[in-house]
Amino acid sequence: MKRDRFYRRLFEIIPGFLTWTTLISLFILAFIKPLWVAIFVITFDLYWVIRICYLTLLLVFAYRRLGIEKKTDYLKECQAAGSVDGLEYKNIYHAILFPSYKEGLDILVPSIEALEKANYPKNKMIVVLSVEERAGPEAWDNALSLKEKFKGRFFHFIVTRHPDNIPGEIKVKGANASWGAKALKEFIDLKGIDYEHIIISCFDADTCAEKEYFGCLAYHYITNPRRMHSSYQPIPVYNNNIWYARSIARILELGSSFMQMIETMRLEKFVTFSSHSMSFKTLVNVGYWPVDMISDDSAIYWKCFLYFDGDYSVIPMYVTVSMDVATEKGIIPTIIKQYKQKRRWAWGVENFPYVMLGFMENNRIPLFKKARRAFHILESHYTWAVWAIIITFIAPLPLIFGGGLFRQTAIGYNLPSVAASLFRVSLFTIFVCMFISIKLLPPRPKDVKPQKRIIMFVQWLFSPVVCALLGSTPAIDAQTRLMLGKYMHFYVTPKSRKQTEKK
Repeated sequence: MKRDRFYRRLFEIIPGFLTWTTLISLFILAFIKPLWVAIFVITFDLYWVIRICYLTLLLVFAYRRLGIEKKTDYLKECQAAGSVDGLEYKNIYHAILFPSYKEGLDILVPSIEALEKANYPKNKMIVVLSVEERAGPEAWDNALSLKEKFKGRFFHFIVTRHPDNIPGEIKVKGANASWGAKALKEFIDLKGIDYEHIIISCFDADTCAEKEYFGCLAYHYITNPRRMHSSYQPIPVYNNNIWYARSIARILELGSSFMQMIETMRLEKFVTFSSHSMSFKTLVNVGYWPVDMISDDSAIYWKCFLYFDGDYSVIPMYVTVSMDVATEKGIIPTIIKQYKQKRRWAWGVENFPYVMLGFMENNRIPLFKKARRAFHILESHYTWAVWAIIITFIAPLPLIFGGGLFRQTAIGYNLPSVAASLFRVSLFTIFVCMFISIKLLPPRPKDVKPQKRIIMFVQWLFSPVVCALLGSTPAIDAQTRLMLGKYMHFYVTPKSRKQTEKK
């Protein structure tokens, strides 16, 4: 319909329009009205000081809770919980879905071996490996070899090949994941298992779940009276190859982990990210993951949110899943890879038009809830796009172009003081991140020199520069493409564990 196309384009334009209007206006006003920009910068810096303090506090709380709950034997907790609504750990099956493209055995084998190490009965675990047909015969041969290698170690091991060019689909992970979930459905129907007794976890190919993950997931699922109306989100860490990654890549990936830890403390804004879990019954009811959106991991949350008329939430699980740092041997290729990955994450802004159109069609969601959630999406992407540019590049402009008279005003005099306060608060946050990052590190491999641990500390001193370079630009890129209708293709981050030691 023309009306739907009009509103879709309108909502696609809004995020990028707000971002570019803000940045261009501030840059122009810095020349002609430096006082106005200075007032804005001081207000923004003060807001950012408060925000950083608040987020740092949430990060500490989340880390503390993670440390406490990581010691829990969740299988015992499941046993103690007994039967709730006819559900108990003995009749719950975990389906672990790995949508795969061209990931080699060096990536896939450790991910599946991590399932074997889980503190949960393996006869209640179903592994689904869904490979892309366009990946070529080697990917399919790898899938078959894995099925043979792990034969008899789980309740069942399903391999399936997602055909290319299915009408209505684009080349995205969600299409492959949905194909794999449908293959799982055929198997479950054949076995006559109730969908409500199946919890499906959609993992990236490099995801290694810690041993308590499935016990923790089962416990939350059993004890949650709204289990059909919930997704379950672990904390992602990027420990698989962290000792071998470039420092710039480590900082960015650790920053992503910290933001996810913070989000576990803000349940009103919490949305699924990367590897996540949910009831298979819910997944079937809502029609699986979107097959025409790049940000499938967050889009499935919004799909469920709209399906259940706003009565859907994400339950944080204080257990970790480990993935790969996106890194390369050279610093420039690493920056390019990180930029492309962060731009793909920033493409989650596509959720804004999807959700707004859904809100227009669904009159059963309260208006206040619609307004609040729409604001959360827009504000998070807007802030992501402008904060580093404003603090790094816009803030000095009033002092540069305001002249000596401006610097003698109260505003001009206090502008550097406010910036210094922001720097001091940021420095404290950097030390907190430094401490937590060291605590989250896996054991040092034998082929890594002991002095590498010192580099793990020192790298954080470069985090302001890294944030200035790669903080806002991927988000601006993604929003601009969406605003202009230049839709992105899904970027599959190349992964390989065959890395040499980096600084």
